[in-house]
Amino acid sequence: MNPLEQAARWLNDPLNWTNPDGILARLGEHLALAGSATALACAVGLPLGLWLGHRHRGGGALVTASNVTLAVPTLALLTILPLTPLGFGRPAVVLALTVFGVPPLLAHAYTGVREVDPQVRDAARGMGLSGWQVFARVELPLAVPYLVGGLRTAALQIVATTALAALVGGGGLGQIISAGFGLTIAAGGGQILAGGLLVAALALLVEGGLAGAQRLVAPHRRRPAP
Repeated sequence: MNPLEQAARWLNDPLNWTNPDGILARLGEHLALAGSATALACAVGLPLGLWLGHRHRGGGALVTASNVTLAVPTLALLTILPLTPLGFGRPAVVLALTVFGVPPLLAHAYTGVREVDPQVRDAARGMGLSGWQVFARVELPLAVPYLVGGLRTAALQIVATTALAALVGGGGLGQIISAGFGLTIAAGGGQILAGGLLVAALALLVEGGLAGAQRLVAPHRRRPAP
């Protein structure tokens, strides 16, 4: 039996879905980890990026510095943080995933505000709007497509990276892959492939959903009149 057939048989076994360590339980853990990290990354990256973009100062340097974190190997950060007082488990995993989610959110929020047409901004000020009103009524609405684009990039990266959480006791769908490696290749090859397919399918669902959301909030491009 080839690995694909083994994976299909493993996925078609109801017990692999419903037992305490099965797919549904691991999927819940995976979504909880990825969702918590994405929410924390949004809470840090979006307000900071919007504020820096509105001020037009210092944002470029900070965005560049935040992107340096992407050069840090994911596994290295997941290994280092559990050695801190956070210990092994979900808190360290969520913090590590948050670190990787902040840069795209920060960069997209900063770019979204900076890309607002200066003439639109000047017109709003000419109408007597204060700095805060210009931000809330002009800059922020026009930056929404960029914000959703940043969320799309960050969420996809976090969902995919969460598979490594199993290596430091974090759980998630990666635990299925890790358990498969604990068996012989003949016995666990199908489980390893099934776990990888589940992670890929979840990432594609997240990508597809957020891509649709980005198209909905993006400004409609009008075709030039003939």
